[in-house]
Amino acid sequence: MQLIPTLLAAATVALSFTASAQEAAIRKTLAERIPQMEKIDEVRTTAMPGLYEVRIGTDLFYTDAKGNYVIQGELIDTKARRNLTEDRINKLTAVDFAALPLKDAFTIVRGDGKRKVAVFEDPNCGYCKRFERDMQNVDNITIYLFLYPILSPDSAEKSRNIWCAKDRATTWHDLMLRDKTPNTASCDTSALQRNLAFGKKYKITGTPTLIFANGSRVPGAISAQDVEKRLAEAGSTPSSN
Repeated sequence: MQLIPTLLAAATVALSFTASAQEAAIRKTLAERIPQMEKIDEVRTTAMPGLYEVRIGTDLFYTDAKGNYVIQGELIDTKARRNLTEDRINKLTAVDFAALPLKDAFTIVRGDGKRKVAVFEDPNCGYCKRFERDMQNVDNITIYLFLYPILSPDSAEKSRNIWCAKDRATTWHDLMLRDKTPNTASCDTSALQRNLAFGKKYKITGTPTLIFANGSRVPGAISAQDVEKRLAEAGSTPSSN
């Protein structure tokens, strides 16, 4: 009977060695043939037999066991009806709310401010303006607003004028709710550059993007009712990070 555990242990070691050799072979082949894939962060199996995930930062590619073919696209589980690539990227780009660089945001507090959400917004974003109107109906909340000028050069100028204003929250609302262009102002705007770098790292590609206290992330302008629902979920769900 003692032979069985020994055989199982040997099989485990053999499989581990095979997986390691497989990964090394894929890395070597891709690095030799595609210079951009010289620095691969991770190679792992996928749910599809014979298909391997190749990760460079938060960019995902797929390849066969020999690295002879590379696929750039999405892997869909048709049975479970899930986008496995999207699920994986969401996990890779998840943001720990406690680790957000809040010094690079300004705060808007309503009511007791107990509930919290971070929002990345561009001052020229039409969806953001609709979102801001809806958010007027959400009370007892602290909003950490990260200016995220990605739509145009004018976005950068407006973001600078808002960030450098004496009252950032009022200047922001004057623009987003009342279409009042902010007065020209100047100051240290390195926070805006850090916001852009942060967004690039975590693949924030559109505005508004919301991040709730439990780490859940929502791209797009959702309604006040949806915000309320997600705030409730965030309050009852521990952060996964």
